[in-house]
Amino acid sequence: MTPSRHQPPPGLAAAFDLSGKVAIVTGGNGGIGLAIARGLAAAGAGIVIAGRSDEKNRRAERDLAEAGATVMALNADVTREEDCKRLAAEAFAAFGRIDILVNNAGTNVRKQPEEYSLEEWHMLLDANLTSAFLATMAVFPMMKRTGGKIINIGSMTSLFGAGFAAPYGASKGGVVQLTKALASAWAQHGIRVNAILPGWIETDLTIRGRAATPHLHDQVIARTPAGRWGRPDDLAAAAVFLAGPGSDFVTGIALPVDGGYAAQA
Repeated sequence: MTPSRHQPPPGLAAAFDLSGKVAIVTGGNGGIGLAIARGLAAAGAGIVIAGRSDEKNRRAERDLAEAGATVMALNADVTREEDCKRLAAEAFAAFGRIDILVNNAGTNVRKQPEEYSLEEWHMLLDANLTSAFLATMAVFPMMKRTGGKIINIGSMTSLFGAGFAAPYGASKGGVVQLTKALASAWAQHGIRVNAILPGWIETDLTIRGRAATPHLHDQVIARTPAGRWGRPDDLAAAAVFLAGPGSDFVTGIALPVDGGYAAQA
């Protein structure tokens, strides 16, 4: 029988089914991270939120639980190796497995390159790149036995230079190269490692940047074929795809979710 055009072909729904899977989302208590956590939960995954703010953690945990998710929130600073190891251990103890890691935690400070202090440089590299390395190393022993999906959150500055975000761009470029290296090294263990490169997404971080950068809003709209800024929810479906069985033959990619920004000359 030919499937109805209103029904997915047999097997397609299973490609996005995360039932029984467990996902850690760093920085999952707000913005892009929370939107991705919601998407993974809607696809059936249990969620572990990692963040430094107890208040935001509790709010996100309540939000997801009220939507029907199985969720726990843990206070963790993912720039610290011991916190990452504790995060992985507590998540594994609670759920008995770790199938998905979304390395979303990060931050930015916008100014001209010569205005950064060395302390700011190290802080940004640690927050955006070292954190992804540490969290990934912490879950590797579990994923080595069972396989898994690692999703690193990069940026358009992984591809393009931005004069007001040199350390951030350096860190996000590093995220893409880390993604490729881990994908090459760990495919033998059934671990798939990919990156999502959000375009200009409306979050607290970018709203502050838009306020501090004259004409940024208009420049983004002019460059983006979709004609708008992105929303955190725009990233959820991409994360579900990269977390699910439908992407089992996809590894080492950096997927722009940017309304066509990277394609526009």
